[in-house]
Amino acid sequence: MAIDIGSEAPDFTLPATRVGTFSLGAQRGRHNVVVIFYPKDNTPG
Repeated sequence: MAIDIGSEAPDFTLPATRVGTFSLGAQRGRHNVVVIFYPKDNTPG
């Protein structure tokens, strides 16, 4: 799925360390969220 620059990120839920799960949709309108994706540690790229 392609996401255009400036568009909202799609909702997703991931496991989290302190709260069990993190849901982007639950944070909308409540907090600013920065989402960063990076390749696995110690891999080229």
